[in-house]
Amino acid sequence: MECRFSFEPLRRENGFQMDHYWVWCGSPVADPVCGYHLYASRWSMDYPMYIGYLLHSEIVRAYSPVMEGPFTYCETVLPTGNSADWNGRMAHNPRVIQYGNRWLLYYIGLSYSGEGEVTKSFADRIYGRIRIGLAEADSPAGPWRSLPEPILNPLPGSWDAAVVTNPAPCVTPDKRIFLYYRSNTPQGLRIGLAVADTPEGPYRRVVDHPVLNFHVEDPFVWHDGEKFLMIAKDVSGTLCGERIAGAYFESRNGIDWKVGVPPKAYSRTVRYADGHEETLGCLERPSLLFDERGHAVCLYGAVGRGGVSFHHITQSWNLALPIREEG
Repeated sequence: MECRFSFEPLRRENGFQMDHYWVWCGSPVADPVCGYHLYASRWSMDYPMYIGYLLHSEIVRAYSPVMEGPFTYCETVLPTGNSADWNGRMAHNPRVIQYGNRWLLYYIGLSYSGEGEVTKSFADRIYGRIRIGLAEADSPAGPWRSLPEPILNPLPGSWDAAVVTNPAPCVTPDKRIFLYYRSNTPQGLRIGLAVADTPEGPYRRVVDHPVLNFHVEDPFVWHDGEKFLMIAKDVSGTLCGERIAGAYFESRNGIDWKVGVPPKAYSRTVRYADGHEETLGCLERPSLLFDERGHAVCLYGAVGRGGVSFHHITQSWNLALPIREEG
């Protein structure tokens, strides 16, 4: 099936890996001074993946002189480390965008007291505490100033009362922030939208229902000057024909979305420079890097081996996939 993005053959060292850590997410930033930064999530492989991220995920900055990496760990950015803070014990899902002369880091966080039980039941109990937050910096390398309160909370009595997660900010031509996010419903995963005139908010829900009624998550959204575009993880594969691959969507107003042509953005099957082809267990949390012309030049995704979907993998890292220039 045709994909929207085709990739150059990969070097095996592309992206960001860390021994003894689960590495997830991955948001790239081109530094106007030199090189590239990648903001990712990590947590110790001493913990199971799902439980570990809810209890111990932290957002880190890695650096490479070239866009495909390999990236090297530089520093830990969040959480704050203070359990009294709303984002004191866990930070995850980083998305970094430029807004004028500032850089904005959107993420999810939560806190809890004590050491936390390493059990699924405890992780499930604190899952609903997840909130979306914002940190700001004057440089793509930081330092970051985290706002003291979340910018988006679940809305009791609404379709997104269970959780707000997977933040996907998009700056519109008129400089508003369209913040897409995921919530859980009895019908499956759904994508919502909150809009703000400034990065600090307030973020207001523009409709009282999901803007994307498909079973997808991990949206990445951008505006090409004419319309909104989105790629997202197709959980069941019913949209793009491949489970946990990338589905593609378009919208004129950012609210009413339709499946794009082609519907498939990318596949989990990748090809290396040595000729080997591999179908990864997952390729999730997609994030694009654009050049000065506004063309997408590299896709970054959280990938894993050992099973299909993050529930079953035994190894994870962020993979950088340079996009082949057409024509």
